Amino acid sequence: MSALSSEGGEGRSRPALSPARAAALKPLLDAFVESRPWAERVRADPVEFPHRYDDPRDVEVVALVCASLAYGRAELFKPKLAWLFDRLGAHPAKAVQALDVRGAKKLLEGFVYRFNLPADLGVLLMGVGRTLEARGSLESHFVASLATAGTWQGALAGFAGGIRAAAPQRQLVRALGPTRGLAHLLPSAEAGAAKRLNLYLRWMVRGPDAIDFGIWKRIAPSQLLMPLDTHVMRIGRWLGLTRRSTISWRTAEELTASLRLLDPLDPVRYDFAICHYGMSGACPARPVKLNCRRCPLRGACQIGRRLRDPSGG
Repeated sequence: MSALSSEGGEGRSRPALSPARAAALKPLLDAFVESRPWAERVRADPVEFPHRYDDPRDVEVVALVCASLAYGRAELFKPKLAWLFDRLGAHPAKAVQALDVRGAKKLLEGFVYRFNLPADLGVLLMGVGRTLEARGSLESHFVASLATAGTWQGALAGFAGGIRAAAPQRQLVRALGPTRGLAHLLPSAEAGAAKRLNLYLRWMVRGPDAIDFGIWKRIAPSQLLMPLDTHVMRIGRWLGLTRRSTISWRTAEELTASLRLLDPLDPVRYDFAICHYGMSGACPARPVKLNCRRCPLRGACQIGRRLRDPSGG
């Protein structure tokens, strides 16, 4: 187990919720998580792909690629992921360990997804392969990064930076062409909320259940930071989980600190349900009165409480 405090994060942010508000919200949010078949939403989530594999090394490799490319609309990036995993074959971890520059050029010919070109993905795949050769697992690489950095933010930065540094970037650029979105694909956690890296850690650490894998045993779920995207940000503000108005590392810390009052051992267990409640359209950015009146979280929501239900509900 890591030496990082089980209080999580960097220990700087206090929860936006008071203990009394947390006590009132907990039964509502717990019931919300338990009341719906959220696992059915896996098909609309990039986590669908690592569930196709049994070997932990394949799972952690596929999951990192999925999390790294999970930006934009799922219907756009999921076909790109399917294309790539078809080419990597039945054992992606072995495939990336065996990958050389010539093989990367053949593998990634024609790949483009928004910010990312073949060389970007070549750095990710070859960096992961060489990290597996050096460390044995991506878990070991993260644990070492955490021990060196001493903070969650620094550990994520070291984890991504170590993978970038392990790849032969100059050779890949000569063979595949320039990189374009490498800093976005493998970001420094110091640049923002690091949503996709924190999402990857959630998949690896918490669980196992129908969504998350729980295959990393040297990190505790209590240490995880909420993966902060627009849906979680919006609903989190409406529920009073954060007072902040921008997506940032400090906002993710504050929101996680609030959820830790509800579940100190597994605060990010609420992430999938909250995120997909927004993604599904049930809780859109522009509130829909009918949806709000039906919402099980209405009593705790700043928007829901403002609505006047003609039925008195």
